[in-house]
Amino acid sequence: REAPVPEMLAPCLLRRVVLTVPLVLVAALLLMEPVRSDQEAGTAIPAESRPCVDCHAFEFMQRALQDLKKTAYNLDTR
Repeated sequence: REAPVPEMLAPCLLRRVVLTVPLVLVAALLLMEPVRSDQEAGTAIPAESRPCVDCHAFEFMQRALQDLKKTAYNLDTR
């Protein structure tokens, strides 16, 4: 003969399931590796044809310096 389930045990089990399922889903989402759009076949740009990070930084600094020079010139002419 089976033992009767206590009345307080059912809500406790339900609460545990309600808390565990979202936790497992969040953990699964965190552990999954995201699919990036640049991983499509045939779209990767070879490293030889991409400018290096230093080149990008140098070009950015050149443009920023030119902008500062223009701003300084405009302030001087006013």
